[in-house]
Amino acid sequence: MTGTVMNMREYGLEPDVSGKVRDIFDLGDRLLIVATDRISAYDVILPDPIPGKGILLNQMTLGWYELFGHDLATHFITADHDTYPEPFKSRKELAGRSMLVKKAKRYDVECVVRGYLAGSGWREYKQNQRVCGIELSADLVESSPLEPPIFTPATKAESGHDENITFEQMTKIVEAAVAAQLRDLSFRIYERAHGYARDRGIILADTKFEFGEVDGEIILIDELLSPDSSRFWPLDTYAPGKSQFSFDKQFVRDYLDEIGWDHKPPGPRLPSHITKKTAERYREACKSLFPTIDTESFL
Repeated sequence: MTGTVMNMREYGLEPDVSGKVRDIFDLGDRLLIVATDRISAYDVILPDPIPGKGILLNQMTLGWYELFGHDLATHFITADHDTYPEPFKSRKELAGRSMLVKKAKRYDVECVVRGYLAGSGWREYKQNQRVCGIELSADLVESSPLEPPIFTPATKAESGHDENITFEQMTKIVEAAVAAQLRDLSFRIYERAHGYARDRGIILADTKFEFGEVDGEIILIDELLSPDSSRFWPLDTYAPGKSQFSFDKQFVRDYLDEIGWDHKPPGPRLPSHITKKTAERYREACKSLFPTIDTESFL
């Protein structure tokens, strides 16, 4: 049992970068990435953690890494905290929620693949029948499948919310040939993951990837296909024409909307039943997709 981790400063470790969820330590040509139990909503980090969330996110990413194996080049080196360099070696608070990775030159775009019409894509479609410049048929409803899936990149914001852009706009951020490679690689990962998830009763509605470059090679970086980066729906309750039950923090967003929060910091406290229910959704997604992963040994 590692306990809840809100930030690594509580353990005397000062991260070089502290994001909405992850604390990152720069070790020269490598990074140590720690998934905390922080949760954000509407781009504001909330004061209450979701117990075990970072472990579940990290273990799901490791599960996907193992599934794709040698077919996907990633930044991953090891998640064995007993082999980390000092002062991180064998720190129990890092067990299950951290990984040592190669430092890559990041491409400053989010590579988003949408297989269903939801979220910001649905909101944009209602306005002009397009998503990120891609014209869609006029007869779609909320949560409609998109056949084939579409690639809808977004800016990579250092703070605040990422903004959807067209593929043409993406080629102004990274060169056109690289943009095409990132798009094609994103489609391949999504299609394989979608099939894998569907066989296990889960719909992968959409997801986002981040890529970087090491020694001239494009590699996947950051988390992979977790409830924080993806929209997962249970297959047995899926029905187009409405929003879907989702294995992510939508439960938190719904609560915040119900109490009338104005989406401005500081974020409100979360009651224990909300944090517990949210943790259960993350745990259910992990267990459904990777039943052999023993998260209980960390939680």
